[in-house]
Amino acid sequence: MRSPSTRARDEAFAIDTATAEAHRAIEAIWRIESARLIAGLTRTVGDIGTAEELAQDALVAALEQWPTSGVPERPGAWLMGTAKHRATDLTRRRKTLERKYEELGRDTERDQQVEDLDASIDEDVGDDLLGLIFMACHPVLSKDARVALTLRVLGGLTTEEIARGFLVPVSSIAQRIVRAKRTLDEAHVRFEVPRGAERVARLGSVLEVIYLIFNEGYSATAGTDWVRPALCEEALRLGRILAELVPTEPEVHGLVALMEIHASRLGARVGPSGEPILLLDQDRALWDHLLIRRGLAALERAERLGGAMGPYALQAAIAACHARAATAAETDWPRIVALYDAVAQLAPSPVVELNRAVAVGMAFGPAAGLDLVDALVAEPSLRAYHLLPAVRGDLLRKLGRSAEARSEFERAASLTENVVERKLLERRAAECAAEGMAG
Repeated sequence: MRSPSTRARDEAFAIDTATAEAHRAIEAIWRIESARLIAGLTRTVGDIGTAEELAQDALVAALEQWPTSGVPERPGAWLMGTAKHRATDLTRRRKTLERKYEELGRDTERDQQVEDLDASIDEDVGDDLLGLIFMACHPVLSKDARVALTLRVLGGLTTEEIARGFLVPVSSIAQRIVRAKRTLDEAHVRFEVPRGAERVARLGSVLEVIYLIFNEGYSATAGTDWVRPALCEEALRLGRILAELVPTEPEVHGLVALMEIHASRLGARVGPSGEPILLLDQDRALWDHLLIRRGLAALERAERLGGAMGPYALQAAIAACHARAATAAETDWPRIVALYDAVAQLAPSPVVELNRAVAVGMAFGPAAGLDLVDALVAEPSLRAYHLLPAVRGDLLRKLGRSAEARSEFERAASLTENVVERKLLERRAAECAAEGMAG
C-alpha cells in the first residue's frame, strides 16, 4: 500500500502531467486559430492592437480553465466567444461606441448557442483573414515592422520566437510591434479588403513581406545557422493561405511556386556538420520532390490565369529549371538567362543583374559573366553586398586567376554576417591560395 505522502506525490505528478498536456494542446490550437480569431476581432473592434489584446485575454482564460475543464469540442468557438465577452466589457467600461456595444451584446447572446456561434465565426472568415493580412502589411509601415506584425498576428508567434528567428533583441521586436500598431492607429488605417488599383499596390506589399520572411529562413543574413526552416515554413503557410483567399491573382501563385521549389532544397543545403552546400554541389536525391511537384503545380496555375508573368512567377520559372534538371550539368542555363532578362525588364535592380551575370557565366562562359559583374563593381547599393565579390571570385577562379579570386573571396568573407557562410568563403579563399602555389 502506498503511503499518504507517496499517493499525494503521485496525484500531484498526474495533475502536472495533465496540465502540461493541456498546455501543449492549447499551444497547438492557438497556432491554428489565432489568426482567424484576431481577424474576426479586428473587424469587430476596428484595430489590431485591441483585437490582439482581446485574443490574448481569451488565451489566458483557456490556460486557466482548460487544464481542469478539458479542451472544448469547438475550441475556436470557445476562444471567440470568450474574446467577444471581453470586448463587450471593454466597450462598456469605455462608455463609447454604444452602437457597437449593442451589436456585441447581441453577439454575446448568440454565443450561448454553439451552432450559431460557429456559423458567425465561419462567416466571412476569408475576408476577415484577407483584411488582417492587408492591414498588417500596410505600406505605411516599415518593412521590419510589417514582418514583425505579420508574424505576430498572422503567424501566432511570440515576441521571443520572432526575435530568435531574426537574431534581434526581444525588446527591439516588441518595440517594432508596438510602434506598428500605433502607426496604423494614427494613420487611421481601416480594416478592409482593398479593391481595384489600390488592391494591386497593397498586394505587392503583402507578397514582399512573405518573401522577406522566407528569404531570411532560406539564407540567414546573420548568426551561426545557414538556414532557419521554421521561417520558411511560416512564410509558406502564409503564402498558401493567401493563394486560397485570392485564387485569381497569378503573382500570388508565382510566389508560392517560388517558395515551394526553393524549400524543396532545404534538406540538401546543409551538410552533416551544418556547413553550407551550394546549389550545383547538392545531392538532388535529397530534394523534397513533393514540394517540387507542389511548386510546379502552383507555377502552372499562375500561367493558366493568363497575362504577362510577374517577377515572382518568372523567378519561380527559373527555380523550375533547376528542379527539372536531373543533374547540375543538365540545367537549361540559356533559358534561365532569358528569364532573368524578363525579370530585369519588370523589376530592374543591381541584384537581379548580378544573378543574371551568374547565369550568363554558366551559359556562355565565365569571361562573359565576369564582364557583366565588372560593370556592377561601382554600383553603390552593392558596395557592402558580400555576394558581389563572391560571384566575382567564382568567375575569376574558373578563369584560372586564383590570386585575384582569393582576394575577392576574402573580401566577401569580411562582409557577410553569417558565421557558416564566412567559413565557406574563407575555405574557398584558402583553396585559391593552394591553387596559386601549385601553379
